[in-house]
Formats: sequence, C-alpha cells, structure tokens
Amino acid sequence: MIRALTGFSTRHPWKVVVLWVVLGLYLTVLGQSQVYRVTQSQSGDFLPSTYDSAAALKVAQEKFGEKPDANAVTVLVARGDGKPLTDADQHRIDDIATQLGRRHVDMPEPADDQPSFLAEDYSQTPKVAPATVAPDRGFELLSVQLTGNATDPGMHDLYRAFRDDVKQEFAGAGMRTGFTGGLADLVDTTEAEETTTKVVSALMTGLIVLINVLVFRSVLAAFVPLLAVAIVSGAAMGSVMGTALLTGIKLDTSTPSMIGVVLIGIGVDYFLFLLFRFREQLRAHPDLPVRVVSAEVSARVGTAITSAALTIVAAFATLGIATFGQFRVLGPAIAVSVLVMLLASLTLMPALLAVSGRRMFWPSRALRRAPRPGTAARVGDLVVRRPLALVVASVALLGALAAGIAGIRMDFSQSTGAQDTPAAATAAEISRALPAGVSDPTTVYVTAEPGRTLTTRSVDALPQALTRLHGVGQVGRTVLNDDRTAARIDVYLTADTQSRQARDLVSGPVRDTVAGHTPPGMKAHVGGTAAIFADVSTAVDHDLKTVFPVAAALIALILTVLLRSLLAPAVLMVAVGLGFAATLGASALFFQHLLDQPGVNFVLPLVLFLFVVALGTDYNILISDRIREEMERPGPARAAVARAVRHTAPAIATAGVVLAASFGSLAVNSAPSTQQIGFATGLGIVLSAFLLSIVLVPALAALLGRGIWWPIRPGRAKSRHHAGPTGDRSEPERVTVP
Repeated sequence: MIRALTGFSTRHPWKVVVLWVVLGLYLTVLGQSQVYRVTQSQSGDFLPSTYDSAAALKVAQEKFGEKPDANAVTVLVARGDGKPLTDADQHRIDDIATQLGRRHVDMPEPADDQPSFLAEDYSQTPKVAPATVAPDRGFELLSVQLTGNATDPGMHDLYRAFRDDVKQEFAGAGMRTGFTGGLADLVDTTEAEETTTKVVSALMTGLIVLINVLVFRSVLAAFVPLLAVAIVSGAAMGSVMGTALLTGIKLDTSTPSMIGVVLIGIGVDYFLFLLFRFREQLRAHPDLPVRVVSAEVSARVGTAITSAALTIVAAFATLGIATFGQFRVLGPAIAVSVLVMLLASLTLMPALLAVSGRRMFWPSRALRRAPRPGTAARVGDLVVRRPLALVVASVALLGALAAGIAGIRMDFSQSTGAQDTPAAATAAEISRALPAGVSDPTTVYVTAEPGRTLTTRSVDALPQALTRLHGVGQVGRTVLNDDRTAARIDVYLTADTQSRQARDLVSGPVRDTVAGHTPPGMKAHVGGTAAIFADVSTAVDHDLKTVFPVAAALIALILTVLLRSLLAPAVLMVAVGLGFAATLGASALFFQHLLDQPGVNFVLPLVLFLFVVALGTDYNILISDRIREEMERPGPARAAVARAVRHTAPAIATAGVVLAASFGSLAVNSAPSTQQIGFATGLGIVLSAFLLSIVLVPALAALLGRGIWWPIRPGRAKSRHHAGPTGDRSEPERVTVP
C-alpha cells in the first residue's frame, strides 16, 4: 500500500501536486469559515450531565433562559470626580442601564482583509442589569450578557462597539466606566499581545527557514517544506471543521491552534526525514534518474513515517474514551489531522521530490562530494565506546528531573496572565471593595418536582445557611423564574473563583450545606466557575488513570509490530516513560517551585504524555529502524549502531529543534497555562530527540547487541546482500530510513 502510493506519486508528480494545492486551498477556506461555528469556549459544556455543575448549567438554560454561549461582562460605573455616588447618581445609572439593555448593537463592517461571507453576524440586544453597589458607594456594578463565541474576532468587534457606546453614554452624565470579566479580559489581552504574537510567529517561521538553510545550503529545501506543510495543514483543518459541522460536534477553542502546532511540527519533521535520505541516496547514486531515487526513498522512509504517524494517531485517539468532553473531541480531531498529514507524506512530499530532483538542493554542491565525518559520526563512536557510562548518566539526569513530580499540584486557573490591561485594573479596583467572587458568583439552582411551584420563603433556609459559611462573603436574594418552578441564589465567595481555595470551598462545605438544607420535594445543584473547575478536576483525574494505560498499550503494540521484537519495544517504552517523567518533573520544579506558581496546569500531564511520548516515539522509531537495518548487514553490532547514529542523528537533531521551536513559541504567551505547555513540550521534545533517541536508545542497543531484537535477531551469522537501486548485488546497502 505504501509503495503503491509513493510509486504513483513519483510517476505522476504534477497531478498529485496540483490536486493537493487545489484541495488544500478549498479546505483552508472551508476551515476558516466554519472554525467559530464549531467551537465553544465554556468548559462546563464539556462535562458529562452526571456532574453537579453540568446539571446546574442545564437548569440555567431550561429554566432561566441562559444561553450556552453567553459571555458575562461586568461594567464598573463611578463618578468622574471620584466622590461617592448619590441617590440621584444611582437613579441615573439605572436609567442608562435600562436604555442600554433596549438598544440594539450592530456589527461593525468586516475588516478589508476579511471577506464578508466569513464573518458571522453577532448583532444583538445585550442584557444589562444593575448588580451591586460598593459599600463605600464608590461605584456601582452592572451585569452585562453578550451572546456568541468569545474567541471570534467578530464577537470582539461587537464587544468593542458596545464598550464604546457605554463609555459615551456615561461620559455624558459625568461618569467614568471600567470593564472586566471573561470577554473583556480576552479582548484586552488579545490587543495587548497582538504585536508579540505576530513577532513570535514570524521568528518561528524564520528560525525553521534558517535551520533548513544552514543544514541543506539550499533555497528550495528551506521553503518547500513550509509551503507544503501550510497547504496540508489547511486541508487538515478544513477536514476537521467540516466533520465537526456535519456531525454537530463542538470543539474546544484551543483545538485549531493545537492542530496547527502539531501539524507544523510533524509535517516539517517528516519532510526533513525524506530530504536527508533523498540527499544521501542522490550522493550514493548520481547516475540514477531522480524519480527512481525519490520512489525508493519515499517507499522506505514512508514505512517508518507511517508507523510514527500511527503511533501519534493511536495515542490521541485514546482521548475518545475520556469523560471530559474537551479531551474527548481534541484527541480524535488531532488524530484525523495527523492522518491527513500522513497521506501527504506518502503522496505530496514524494511528488515534490520527484518534481524538484537535484534542484531541491541548489545552490549547494554537497551532492558532488562525499560528506566528511562530522559531529554525528563522533557521537556515534562515543556511544559505542562508552555505552554503559552514557546509559547511567542519561538515566541519572532523567531521574533527577523526574524527582520534581514529588509534591506536584494541579492548577485549574484560566487566567489570561496579562496584568497591565484595563480589564485587570478594573478587576483590581472591584476586589478592593467587594468579595473577590462578586463578578463571577457561584450559583445555586433549586427546582421543584413536576406539578409544584416555589416561593422565596420555601427556600429561605438555604441562603441563610450559606451565609454562615466561612469563605462566603455575601449571598444574593433568591430569584424565581417566570413559572416559579426554579429558584436561583447567587453566592459571592471571598476567594478568587478560579483558585484552589474556591474549588475546595464549593466542592466541600457549599455542596454539603446545599444538600443538607434543600427542602423535601426539591432538587438543588451548584454551578459557576468554581463548581465547574471542581468537577473538571474530578473528570481529569479519572481520565488520566484511564487514558494513560490504554495509550501506552497501543503504542507498545505498534512498536512490536513495526520492530518485530518483544525486547526493543520494552526498551523504547521505558525510555519514553523516563522522558515523560523527567519533563513533567522539570516543569513542576520550574513553575511551581522556582516561579512559585499555584501548580502546573491541569491539562499539562495529558498534553505531555500525548505529545512527548507520541511525538518523541517518532524519533525512537527512526533510530531503531535504522539500527535494525544496519544490523542486518554483516559485522559487529556496535559498528552497526555507530553507522545508524551517524546517518540518522542529523535528521533527528534538525527535526527536534524545529519541533521544539514550534511548541516553544507558546512559552512567550502571557497566559500561565499556555506558557507551561509551550515550555514543557519544547523541553520534552529536546530531551526525546537529543538524549533519548541519539544517546540513550543507541547506547542500550550497543549494550544489548543483536539481542535487543529478540526473539528474531537480524543478520547475525550471514551476510545479506541485496540489490540496491543501481542493480549491483555486491552493494549491501539499500535505500534506508534516515
């Protein structure tokens, strides 16, 4: 199957290239037009209905008309001269709020670089209502609700239009305003980081180009991989968005960016593996037609790439069994994207090699001379001379880093990290006068049995009991829905609703109090940010215990089939396990202990397991497959290991730097969670490429010799001569994996 795909692509290269370009452009447009229609940003919507906070969301939507994509914004209104609000001021504020709640906010015209048919119309009449007044009457807060996908630039434009309108109205009354809350925080942070994001993206692209230029001394080899990966990434994104649209599945807002980072990393990696092997074979067989060489190289490397890609697919596909919906949709989405990249690796990339031929490496003259032994050769010689010492040193380093796991804490905060934005300043002003949770209350919903109605007096015992709880700063009045079948009670915590203190308070004392004071014949559920994160914590803990062993078993099975051995897969799994533990431990040491952050982000262990274990296994597969191939030739096993390192280390090192840079670019983001993911994945890839694949695994192979392939040991007793691409049967070396 692999040889058939690569063979067809190298025989009809222009047809394949044109097909991919047309398909990629079409699916790119499709993906861009649908991305904000198939994503949602509310974490609670990803929880199973069996969780208490998910049940509370359902009551809010069915009984109180809350919309799933509602975005809360808190507006602070104060006198322009800084004096306390008078009764007349409060009446004026309430009147303006009423007017704003009746005024339709229209969408601004789309930007010149955005086609109008890609922009969704979020025009709407916002919900605006007075919320509370500061004890010192320094300001009044208004509660605002805008509906739409919070990550959509169109929604950001709508918020800006509403914000400007509010500022103008209150400025006319001699008052100043401030805005905070989820949507306000997101818009302000996006504006503050816009330049940084563009610069980092440009630097990452420039770094990849520079690395390729330095390695290949070629213009085409520097730019063709990026262009090809961009086309394939667009096709993959469109495939995922189209599938989600057809099936009605909602994706997390982080999914598109995660897909982009993964595909850039593995796509450039796979192209590099092909380029290194293509250059090696062009040097070895200068008289052969380039299409013959490209076909042989693509077929042989394609086998390893297929195995590596399927390892990633298997790892991410296991997220489909997760209970937390954010994981359950992320895994299959990335798995589908990787399959698209795999198809491109077996068709588009071989076709590009066949089309460009030796011109791929112009103006370098490296094809005209045999390469001199370099750093890779010296590393290979060192590995086979001192394998035991390198194994001990590698394990000691990984073990020292893994020690950081002791005492590790999970952090569920979704802070944007930007502390100098107008939204952050407004939030700080509010927190100085009111409980920390005033702009993001924990909400208790009480529902009556069918056929019964509620009164505020029938649930009076519940808010009274909640008021007595330590950590509860204020309890709002009981609000009944229109048909009096449900009641809502807002609880304002003294702790930040995204903090561990708030989660512990809600999951323990608050829920216990609600359970003990709910009147007979009624049901009560606790919702809000703190409650959602408490339930997410439970769901994630369950999923980690389920996904890890299933993914590890699938990866081990793929390695066993690929390597045709029982011992080699065990060696590789132990190596990647050490790499995972070391990366997670180093992340905890750096962020939790050195930077004194609350802990590591709750998704980091799963992200590291999938990215570092699955992607890091790619490099182990490449080096192991080459070691096996070299051991099939006659001669000592250690000499085979040295040759494998010499030929493969440059490809692994280059690919590792590119992939680490791709992930590491996330570390400059101001959001602590994104910083951690960028730092940890970048570090994990570096450890996987340079320590595990180039040092530890080859050193173990040198120690175990051909016994590492037990029970089938390659080339132990006899020479195996094969016809190479030249047809000379005296040539023992075939077209092999880098």
